[in-house]
Amino acid sequence: MLAYNDGVDDSVDRHIARWRGKAPFDERVEAVVTRMQLLVKHVSQAKDAALAAVGLQDFEFETLHRLSSRGEGGRMTPSELAAELKLSPAGMTGRLDTLEKAGLVRRVRGVDDRRRVDVELTERGHAAWLKAMGLRGKVEDDMVGVLGRDDQDTLAALLKRLLLHVESQGHPKK
Repeated sequence: MLAYNDGVDDSVDRHIARWRGKAPFDERVEAVVTRMQLLVKHVSQAKDAALAAVGLQDFEFETLHRLSSRGEGGRMTPSELAAELKLSPAGMTGRLDTLEKAGLVRRVRGVDDRRRVDVELTERGHAAWLKAMGLRGKVEDDMVGVLGRDDQDTLAALLKRLLLHVESQGHPKK
């Protein structure tokens, strides 16, 4: 039996009970991994709904997000964006065409080198990003807010330890 039990079963408790004695797994590991998977799925679905409320798709948000990380004006070259987003140059061009048509980004010539093209956020793009960030942040705050500050710190430290272990093993990163 698992060490943590507040008397209320969740879907993972029921999953483990159904499989007990039928599949070879450590119940603690199964409980941790399955709960992480379900929480990630929940956050992903809630964030997709938040983006839809703003009128953005995930790929649009991710591009605006990268540009916003560059501070005032949010400028990057298309090749820098493509590298960060792990896209081919052709894929990046198509994405930028879509975002430019929507008025979320614009392509501008470099000041020092007219051959250089930068991509920058428009005011509309920055406003859409800010609104999406607010909605997505609310989803995260609602989920994690059930824990007190000390528990949040403990959970963050434990997840960091797991992530550092996985990253040090050379496991695939997204």
